[in-house]
Amino acid sequence: MRVPLLDIPASYEKILQDVKKNIDQVIQSGQFVLGPIVEELEQKIANYCDTKYAVGVSSGTDALLISLMAAGIREGDEVITTPFTFFATAGSISRLGAHPVFVDIKQDTFNIDPSQIEKSITGKTRAIIPVHLYGQSADMNPILDIAQRNNLVVIEDAAQAIGSEYEGRRSGSMGDYGCFSFFPTKNLGGFGDGGMVTMSSEDVYNQVKSLRVHGSNLKYYHQVIGGNFRLDALQAGVVLAKLAYLDQWTEKRRENAQTYNQLFKEKGIADQLILPLEVTPRHVYNQYVIRVKKNRDKLRGFLSENNIFTEIYYPLPLHLQDCFTFLGYKKGAFPESEKAANDTIALPIFPELSQEQLSFVTEKIDEFIKKYGI
Repeated sequence: MRVPLLDIPASYEKILQDVKKNIDQVIQSGQFVLGPIVEELEQKIANYCDTKYAVGVSSGTDALLISLMAAGIREGDEVITTPFTFFATAGSISRLGAHPVFVDIKQDTFNIDPSQIEKSITGKTRAIIPVHLYGQSADMNPILDIAQRNNLVVIEDAAQAIGSEYEGRRSGSMGDYGCFSFFPTKNLGGFGDGGMVTMSSEDVYNQVKSLRVHGSNLKYYHQVIGGNFRLDALQAGVVLAKLAYLDQWTEKRRENAQTYNQLFKEKGIADQLILPLEVTPRHVYNQYVIRVKKNRDKLRGFLSENNIFTEIYYPLPLHLQDCFTFLGYKKGAFPESEKAANDTIALPIFPELSQEQLSFVTEKIDEFIKKYGI
């Protein structure tokens, strides 16, 4: 038995004909950057995310960067976010000369703790970037309330969370900007890099579209300095083909998560692990992350020896990264983030997992607990 962390080719049988059709359409049109297939994807993503507009961009990282640029974030500004996320969240802030200001996470969801945000606001604070980590929405109502009272922009980092919901609202529809990634490992992934920014303000939409093409509305005439953030048409064709299957895949991920929960319970070890909680339905499980009290790395090695592949998202919080030492944070500054970095492990959760594979994973974890403890 072999259980990969992710099996991207497993979906090819379903999607390949649709992908080939879209790629052939792009090739015959000769429009490889932006063009009608990008516009079609933008319209469908906007509809899917319950926003008025969407703008295709070159990556999830560039979705964050262009949103910060459109929001007017510049050198010396401060942007509040979480230290327990992928590097791009804080890296995009720093690229503009602004400073990321970190706020610790909630233990149950791994998402930013709204109760700690307000005390971090200063006269330099311009925006908040909540991250919908692992596919579960952050607690948005208090965040939006804080932002409104303090005149702050909200940029949702929904790179891992397309289709997730918070009180019936789709991720990417609640803030001023929603940022998505089409990196191949995402629930909706392309065959390379790509991203999307969602919004419901026409002014924001026009601004992001202009920044995407070097700050130009009319070719060769530039009102502002933007960048080359355009989405390739070939990637748009791939993502467009896969979008039709996204809800099916999401429901399978959710079923797999419930199967894990049930199998751990049946084996009597659910209380020895901290299983992921669906605090804000609809969790889309880009990752299924468990927490263990001890022997996390030993467990991971044991699973690897048994051909079960896992990952740690993320082994070092951003405030402890070498490149952010200038911010002045020390070890212990964000205890929940540091604890999560030390005791979390992501198990395979992709839609094509078989019942046998799910059972095998839980059996081996049960075997490890009986042998070594956890």
